[in-house]
Amino acid sequence: MNLNKENYYSPEANQLYMSVSLFKRFVQCEAAAMATLTGEYQQPTTPAMIVGNYVHSAFDSDEAFGEFVRQHSDVIYNRKGDLYRDYQVAQDMINTLKDDELAMFALDGEKEVILKGELFGQPWKCRIDSINHERKTFADIKTTQDLHKRIWSDKYSGWVSFVEAYDYVFQMYIYRELIHQNFDEYYEPYIVAVTKESPNNKAVISIDEERYTFEHDYAKLTMEDYILPLLSKERQPNRCERCEYCRKTKQLRLQGVIEVAELLAE
Repeated sequence: MNLNKENYYSPEANQLYMSVSLFKRFVQCEAAAMATLTGEYQQPTTPAMIVGNYVHSAFDSDEAFGEFVRQHSDVIYNRKGDLYRDYQVAQDMINTLKDDELAMFALDGEKEVILKGELFGQPWKCRIDSINHERKTFADIKTTQDLHKRIWSDKYSGWVSFVEAYDYVFQMYIYRELIHQNFDEYYEPYIVAVTKESPNNKAVISIDEERYTFEHDYAKLTMEDYILPLLSKERQPNRCERCEYCRKTKQLRLQGVIEVAELLAE
């Protein structure tokens, strides 16, 4: 399959290629991930997703940003032609990064680069915000509430930053490996982060190479012991009973009666 911007997120592409977002969906809920692959379930587009895409498209080409705004003008602008509040916050984040020399230096390069490769016995795909072949770097834009917020992570068994909590280190590890497969060199990743605060906070974040050992082991174990057996139908997917898909399809006769303590069980 020839991946491009038009079909990258299509059901057909997801059936053929693993991706960071699909991997994370399997970790969050196996049943929802499998239902997505079979076409039984389509994850709804949320307002937050559209706002996030607004920010990302602003750092693509002017044509891409203009097209995005035209397609979503009804949710971006009110009747007076002003930006709705969420998009004004998003525009402030865009301006904050565009006015910063280091942020724009980190984001300089070819935009929205699609790559394919193979990891852990499965074809993978990725779509990188910006890649600079001359400097051997790549970058991804991330928006967050607070750069310094501490978040509990079961994966890391401790309090971590938003970068670890939302699996951005894992994402950069996968991108780095696919870049290496395509260009035979390891590129250095940067996370260009901007907050939704007023005024916005911002940072260009690097990742120590030692972190990739953990992410490699985590990805290998998860793929081999959980995801690949699901894809080969060696076992049935588990339901989380919390996500939108599970709430939508829940049958209490199958779940049975639960005891009070089970309401707080992980």
